[in-house]
Amino acid sequence: MTDEVSDILEKSLGEIVLVSLKNRRRLRGRLEGFDEHLNLVLKDAEYLSDASTVKKLSSIILRGDNIVTVSPPK
Repeated sequence: MTDEVSDILEKSLGEIVLVSLKNRRRLRGRLEGFDEHLNLVLKDAEYLSDASTVKKLSSIILRGDNIVTVSPPK
């Protein structure tokens, strides 16, 4: 992981991020932590299956090798 990516994730700690996975699923949650492999810990996570359907998941850990994008807060 580059220093630039690490800096962006560091600034996003405690904020809501949108995560896209390889299987085309999308998750949204508060970024609680990450490591050098881009493994993420999300609190109050939600699975977004489409624009109107949201499934609450609570706290989860995502493996970095399944993550395609992480959209930081604006």
